[in-house]
Amino acid sequence: MASISFKNVKKTYDNGVQVVKGFDLEVADKEFIVLVGASGCGKSTTLRMIAGLEDITEGELWIGDRLVNNVPPKERDIAMVFQSYALYPHMTVYDNMAFALKLANEPKDVIDAKVKEAAEILGLTDYLDRKPKALSGGQRQRVALGRAMVRKPAVFLLDEPLSNLDAKLRTEMRSQLSHLHKKLETTFVYVTHDQTEAMTLGTRIVVMNAGVIQQVDTPRNLYTKPVNKFVAGFIGSPTMNFSDAVVVEKEGGVWLDFAGYSVKLNEEKAVVLKEKGYIGKEVIFGIRPEDVYEYADYSEKEKIENATLTAEVDMYELLGSDVILYFYVGENKFTAIVNPATEARTGDTVKFAFDVNNMHIFDKETEYIICH
Repeated sequence: MASISFKNVKKTYDNGVQVVKGFDLEVADKEFIVLVGASGCGKSTTLRMIAGLEDITEGELWIGDRLVNNVPPKERDIAMVFQSYALYPHMTVYDNMAFALKLANEPKDVIDAKVKEAAEILGLTDYLDRKPKALSGGQRQRVALGRAMVRKPAVFLLDEPLSNLDAKLRTEMRSQLSHLHKKLETTFVYVTHDQTEAMTLGTRIVVMNAGVIQQVDTPRNLYTKPVNKFVAGFIGSPTMNFSDAVVVEKEGGVWLDFAGYSVKLNEEKAVVLKEKGYIGKEVIFGIRPEDVYEYADYSEKEKIENATLTAEVDMYELLGSDVILYFYVGENKFTAIVNPATEARTGDTVKFAFDVNNMHIFDKETEYIICH
């Protein structure tokens, strides 16, 4: 078992492109941490630096109490599971899982015990004599996990391991990975661009953008307390709605004026904006689709009378238990997750209401949070 420590780690390629910039992170022993971000943000490069597959340009990387900058991959006590499974097609499941142990000259009885134990945990006992081509995608991914498990590494590294699976299999494998982490009590570092995987698997999530850590926090805090507009927009599906607005003081309160509309803020947000000198200044506000209601469907209308707007429904989308209504606020397309019994359809004019208690307000210049 092992902790992982990044101390101002940077990665610059020979062409001068810096893909990881001043990476500082402490991963606790037995933690399941997820690196998430758009393609090209540096998350896979970071994982490969832990594995020793990429050299570190600057900074220090520690696994446990050992500095590993110059330690070869085979001596780092890690196991990596790739997106492509990387199974040997001519070998059986048993031989694929046993391969690393045979290379290490483990005794046959030890190899047999470790392979069968991993196969039992992963539900592969009935498939040990099959070759990869006779397996489904989910089964192949479990074999790749089993091949890593038998080595009993201190750290598991997983690079988008579910991206080749269909939606149903991804859901099943997420559950299996979570159970596996609890059973093995080993440090997991998981890379994905899929925020659903990140939110459901990680004890903490590292949100990255352009080689820089934006926020490290629990899934709940990332969703409810994003530190900046990037995190707020990246986490959540459908994505958070955003609009520029001007903070104004009028009618005994603090309001946001935007795109011809005006919304009154609650006392808590009003105090923060006044104390920080934002009256008369432009800001960005964000609100999640589930915090935008159909006014007609809201039970306590008097509470939201000062936070309403009327817009034409640009698109109606039924998603089983939810309905999403799309509409424009100025030039910004907004979404609202509403009661599936709604009668609103594309082209209808609807009165919407915002839950101002769950509004996020960001500085226009820095895009960092002012108040939640």
